[in-house]
Amino acid sequence: MKSLLLAGLIGVLSLPSLAETPSGVSIENFTFKPATLTVHAGAHVTFKNADDIPHSVVMSDGSYHSRALDTGESVDVAFPKPGDYRYFCGLHPHMQGLITVVP
Repeated sequence: MKSLLLAGLIGVLSLPSLAETPSGVSIENFTFKPATLTVHAGAHVTFKNADDIPHSVVMSDGSYHSRALDTGESVDVAFPKPGDYRYFCGLHPHMQGLITVVP
């Protein structure tokens, strides 16, 4: 019984925390999918361009601006603090999204 409990505890401790689990946003057909995403503080969000033309990721507060991402390229963005982070494509500003970071 003790060995089973210990094995279960080791299994749980070896799982990554939710804050370390990568989340993703796909850029396709001139949209960010999903348009809104909620993650825990400390998370990294991967933005991947699945569209046929270049796009970028720009935080509305000026805290981040990616280079233009060609088809198939991606960029990881860290979100260390709770808050709402609005973003858009610098090449096509009508493309917008929101990352909500919770504690």
